[in-house]
Amino acid sequence: MKTQSIHRRSGFTLIELLVVIAIIAVLASAGFGVGMKVQNTARKQVAESAARNVVHAVNSFYADYSAMPVPTGTASTQGGTTFGTESGDGLKILDILLGLEDEINTKKVKYLDVPEAKSKKKGGLVFNKSGKEVSGMFDPWGNPFFIVLDTDYAERLEFKPSKKQETLNGRRCAVYSAGQDKKIGTADDVKTW
Repeated sequence: MKTQSIHRRSGFTLIELLVVIAIIAVLASAGFGVGMKVQNTARKQVAESAARNVVHAVNSFYADYSAMPVPTGTASTQGGTTFGTESGDGLKILDILLGLEDEINTKKVKYLDVPEAKSKKKGGLVFNKSGKEVSGMFDPWGNPFFIVLDTDYAERLEFKPSKKQETLNGRRCAVYSAGQDKKIGTADDVKTW
């Protein structure tokens, strides 16, 4: 008597393999999207913390000196003066708040506590090669912060970071940056108000 044996090939068919690859791709893309969203949320929180630290530092400086931490010769502007943290007087303000300058911050108190950037011009303070002067302060996307100071001591800030005029009563300082999309005036802006 002859017996018939059924011989099955082991392995996957091409269709089964393509279905598995498609499922893995869908799951990976969903995980990547969620991961990017979580990462950008964390970056925004870091930027907001740095901005709040600048406001706190300015208020602490004002409490000690009864003056704003502005470089000598800075003109008083009604409604406040805006300084960028990548050049000029904005860098001098950072030096004052960090205690690296002793003409205005005569006590050399370090008011500002912001971490140093992990990569060049992203996510914190950037120092020059000697480490004695700040060469910028940037959000995690590489944008400079903007510090608005109450240089006329009216405790009222009026400024126009984008198309919309902002008026903040009872404030000496406000800080903002462009955020992830690098455009001021959009929903992802980092701001302290």
